[in-house]
Formats: sequence, structure tokens, C-alpha cells
Amino acid sequence: MDGMIRLPIGDIAEGVVSWLVANASGLFAVLRTVFKGMYDVLYGVLGADYFWIVPGQLAVTGMSLIIVLFAVIALLARGWVFAAGTTAGLLLIASVAQWDNAMATLSLVIVATFWALLISIPLGILAARSDGVSRVMRPILDFLQTMPAFVWLIPALVLLRVGVAPGIVATIIFALAPGVRMTELGIRGVDSEVVEAGHAFGSSPGRILRQIQLPLALPTIMAGVNQVIMLALSMVVIAGMVGAGGLGSDIVQSLGTLDTALGAEAGISVVIIAIVLDRLTGAFGKRMGVFAWIRERAQRRRGRQPLPAGAPAPEPVAATA
Repeated sequence: MDGMIRLPIGDIAEGVVSWLVANASGLFAVLRTVFKGMYDVLYGVLGADYFWIVPGQLAVTGMSLIIVLFAVIALLARGWVFAAGTTAGLLLIASVAQWDNAMATLSLVIVATFWALLISIPLGILAARSDGVSRVMRPILDFLQTMPAFVWLIPALVLLRVGVAPGIVATIIFALAPGVRMTELGIRGVDSEVVEAGHAFGSSPGRILRQIQLPLALPTIMAGVNQVIMLALSMVVIAGMVGAGGLGSDIVQSLGTLDTALGAEAGISVVIIAIVLDRLTGAFGKRMGVFAWIRERAQRRRGRQPLPAGAPAPEPVAATA
């Protein structure tokens, strides 16, 4: 509109990015090396052609070993039906020649999810313990979650250059908000009487957090983890636009060439990965996952009944003279 003052918000943002390029290039070079190094190591494992069982004599294909590993985890997490479905889904990915791209995408999602949770869960705990921090974090999370994901690629590309690193950074920024929100919600939702009982037994705030609040909030926190993973997968296509590779690259290529077949194959592969990860995190959220399964059976073998989630450990009894 004529006569209206134009706020220089875009110029300010451009100035901030230019200042970071000029003064913090070393930091972003380190971040690029760390992100790319983690991705390369993980993809080197998941996408390996062979694994040597006996060096120089006996080897198995990497694809078959990864499929068996996922099937075992699925069996322990949810049972044989889910294990059979996981195996069938992974075999379908391999049958449309998308295995390498799927493992590249899975590697990117795992790295981005790891860093997103490493940031979001401590922030969620801090927000749950402080109303002031919660009030400050709320508009920031709204901003991160509602800003179009493509916008985050612009500074990421400028600061980290083309490749997998800007895709990981944009994915972390876009996906971490649910982790903070659900962690705060879970801890704040713990029954105050249980927390007061912990204080009455003389437990420290750190011990109450570790042994009461976090175990009782685990289902809600795992729901946040599930959302973080799903949002990370939704960034696959966008990451493919900046050279991250994987299934996103094929989807972008199919969009540019109107290749319906390639787009369908890559899209179905993304769906299969999403379903497998969604069901696994759902199982862990209900404390039915592999780690709880192993711990429970180990306690039964030792003749001990497992403690209920969130129950404070008994205080040591002082020795009497």
C-alpha cells in the first residue's frame, strides 16, 4: 500500500546470515563435518554390500542382514505379525531397486532425529520445571513449527553448502518442536501426589525426575519421539532438493521429469519406512519394546518381580549398631 512504512525484516535476516557467514564459518564447518560424518558412518553400515561373518571366508549380503535385524526387533517389539509385515515391506523396497536410497533416507532420518531429540528433550524437561522457560519457549516453538520448511533451506544452504548437512539441519529445526512440547506435557501430567510422595521419602529433585517423572511420562515422550520421526520423514523430499540424496532425490527427479513410475516406487518406499518406524516407536511408548522385554525377563530369571513404572526405589536401610 502506498505510504505505508516497509519494515526491513528481510534485510535484517539477510544481515544476520551474512554476519554468521563472515564470523562463524568455522563453527558451521565443524557442524557440517559432524553431520556428514555421522551420516556417512550410518549409511556405511545400513547400506553395506557385505558383512563378513568369517573374514575372508564367509560373508552375508548387507541387505539380508539388515532385513533380519529389523525383523528380530519387530518380533520382540510387537510380535510375529509385525515382524512378517516388516520383512515383506523391506523386501518390497528391495524389489523396486530402492534399497540403497531407502537406507540413505533412513540414515538421514536417524541422524536428524537423534540431534532433534538431544535438543528437544532437555528443553522440554527445563520447560516443565520452569513456568518462565515454558512461556518463553512457546512462541519460539510456534515460530519453528509454522514457518514453511523450505524457508529453513535458504540459510542452511548458505551456511553449510549443498549436500546432506543442510538437509539434516533443516530437518532438525522443523522436527524438534513436538519433542519439546510432548516432553513438557508428559512431565507436567505426572500425578502431583506421586511427586510429593517422592519428596516425603527425601528423594532429590534429580532422583524424582529420573525415577518417577520420566518413567511415568515415557508414553507421552515417546509419542513426541514418534512425531519427530514422522516430521523428519516429511522433510525427505525437501532434503532431496539440496543434494541430500536418498528417496527424496528420486521423488524430486520424478517430479521434474513427470516419471510416475519412479515417483510411485520412491513414495511407497517412504511409506513403508514411515509405517515401520511409527509402529516401533509406538511399541516402545507402551513399554513393550525390546529393552523392557529383556529387562523384565532378566528380573524374572533372578526371581524378582519388576517394579512398576515410576515407583521410587526403596531407600537403603541404615545399619544399626
